[in-house]
Amino acid sequence: MKRIVWFAILSVCLAAPSLVMAQGTYNHAEVGVFADYLRFSPSTPDSNFVGIGGRVAFNVSSFTAIEAEVNYDFERNFTTTTSTGGTSTFVRSRLRPITALFGPKFQFGGSSPFRVFVTGKVGLINFSSSNSSVTTGITNIGNSISNGTTRFAAYPGAGIEGFWGPIGLRLDVGDEIYVDNGTFNNLRVTFGPHIRF
Repeated sequence: MKRIVWFAILSVCLAAPSLVMAQGTYNHAEVGVFADYLRFSPSTPDSNFVGIGGRVAFNVSSFTAIEAEVNYDFERNFTTTTSTGGTSTFVRSRLRPITALFGPKFQFGGSSPFRVFVTGKVGLINFSSSNSSVTTGITNIGNSISNGTTRFAAYPGAGIEGFWGPIGLRLDVGDEIYVDNGTFNNLRVTFGPHIRF
């Protein structure tokens, strides 16, 4: 049974490029994965999170796409040093932001190899927090997110993407805003490969 499954996966992977090439244009949809950087500003000092994510987009026209994405940022570790500089402690934050966003992407350049775009998405950001380890951790990084919470999020951003046939690279830069007794702005940068078909 395992051989049949692996053979089916291999067949689809080998047949996909010829099916995509037969379409002639690569302007129907996109899928991609990305590395994510989030500069979390509500804490003092600012915390930097890195993670991974994925997105899918369906083109409504050559200038507009509807896009959905999800990303997971790994928990952050801190090193604290005593005022005398003699002792250093390694502490886990236990905070892991997970973001899900959905909205339009307006792209300029049509089906050319390089396009610039602007996007405006809305969704949710979940701050999951865990104290399951025996080690003491820093859990009070933001306002009320110390025990985990889900908040409304918005993401205005812009970027550039370049394609060589169906395969390309994409860079996004934007402001991930979430609401928690006020609005909090956080720099977010993503970069990764995309496939369009």
